[in-house]
Amino acid sequence: MRVRMPGSRRIRSGILAIFCLLIPVVTSGQTPLPPGVEQVLAAPEYKHTLWGLLVVDVATGTTVYELNPDKLFTPASVTKLFSVAAALDGLGADYRFTTPVVQRGEIDAAGELRGDLVLLASGDLSMGGRTLPDGTIAFTNNDHTYANGGDKGELTAPDPLAGLNELARQIAAAGVKRVHGDVLVDDRLFDKETSTGSGPARVNPILINDNLIDLTITPGELGKPAKITVRPATSLIRVDCRLETAAEGTPLATTIRATAPYDLIVGGKIAVGNKPVVRVYEVPNAASFARSLFIEALERAGVTLEASPLVEQGEGALTLPREAYAKLPPVAQLSSPPFSESAKLVLKVSHNLHASTLPMLLASTKNKRTLADGLALQHDFLARVGVDVETISFGGGAGGSQADCVTPRATVQLLQGMRNHPAAQAYRGALPILGVDGTLSETVPVDSPARGKVFAKTGTYYWDNTLNKRYLLTSKALAGYMTTAKNRELAFAVFLNRAHIAKSSDTALAGKALGKICEAIYLEQ
Repeated sequence: MRVRMPGSRRIRSGILAIFCLLIPVVTSGQTPLPPGVEQVLAAPEYKHTLWGLLVVDVATGTTVYELNPDKLFTPASVTKLFSVAAALDGLGADYRFTTPVVQRGEIDAAGELRGDLVLLASGDLSMGGRTLPDGTIAFTNNDHTYANGGDKGELTAPDPLAGLNELARQIAAAGVKRVHGDVLVDDRLFDKETSTGSGPARVNPILINDNLIDLTITPGELGKPAKITVRPATSLIRVDCRLETAAEGTPLATTIRATAPYDLIVGGKIAVGNKPVVRVYEVPNAASFARSLFIEALERAGVTLEASPLVEQGEGALTLPREAYAKLPPVAQLSSPPFSESAKLVLKVSHNLHASTLPMLLASTKNKRTLADGLALQHDFLARVGVDVETISFGGGAGGSQADCVTPRATVQLLQGMRNHPAAQAYRGALPILGVDGTLSETVPVDSPARGKVFAKTGTYYWDNTLNKRYLLTSKALAGYMTTAKNRELAFAVFLNRAHIAKSSDTALAGKALGKICEAIYLEQ
């Protein structure tokens, strides 16, 4: 997702520029937009852009401002407002994922299990790997799942193996000393899908470190290889570092090539004195990866195993139906923080993989398996909370499907409907805060009057404009709640669709334009 100024920067006459700014943009209700909003919309870089806007007083339902409120717009990650709301309704804000490990076979007096240990994946989105001591889920403003798109990716503090380590500890504490069978991961909770967003592509009910290998690259001495630190800590991964430490000012360039599932060759250049940067590699088989890491965790806990972490879990490894495994005696169990924490992670950092998983989790609550099943349940929920569902379209949960289209009105209808929902507090609390955290942390300056007053979900979507060797910003969007300078509570949705940008990092400029729109509305109301 990305932004920038139009490719052709023609100098317009001062008279024409002033004339454009003086013509007020009038809504269908003849309510002129604030001058600060008009100024943003009339900027030359948005000459070809389609804008949509709706602002409503949530206490009275009165429309404050509108512009193309019933036109369809590409929402990008504003889609997550809809998928998270449906998941909060279907699962509940207090829902906790429960991931059991069952034993197939008996444990004798010597602590020997002549059979298998089977971890039943529950769809837990972080599997203890982001849980802080206070029980909340850790996030950074620039999540590692986006690390390959720039140099801002950050790692959270908790050990991504913490959940597997806890399960292994419980198994050892239960008296299991040796396992003569296999260690398996049952990931058949729902059908496998592809994420409808950037970042990790494979949707799976078992997620360890978002099914990514983190590579933190630190420059070494000039002309020498860089230093690479691997996370999670495992003997599985081998890295051949061919990434050179180059002269100061050399542009960062990195490549990752896999010669086997966990054998990686890292190439490129990093400048002397450059800050450490994170790069990620998505594992090809989530269940097999989790199995290997679980075996290592069991060995660290003192359990002797015949199963090797170097063996891939094949298609025929699970010989019983999932329902049969679920009836076996549990030997350990991991419980997650409440789902409200997962919702916060999804919305604060715009986590595409987790958002794409939400419709599948929704389907699983009704013993269904497919994306279509989950979106059908989401459809029914949206209708119940007052969204005119027939006016919109979704093809996934994250915002990257070409079928995703919404209107400003339907988006505000969702926001209004969620204000009276039992999960209203969790929903609002999960949103990024303007100028404070998540994807809105850098949208306005620290002295912005609207800083901390806007709780809203961002959206960014762009494509290569190969013809002109630049980019097309398909969507930059923002929707959520605002407490204005006059203490008025508003629900709003703003969509910018189709703007020319020169480089992907210029998406931030369009984000700041939306921040200025928020400031103008905040001050006016």
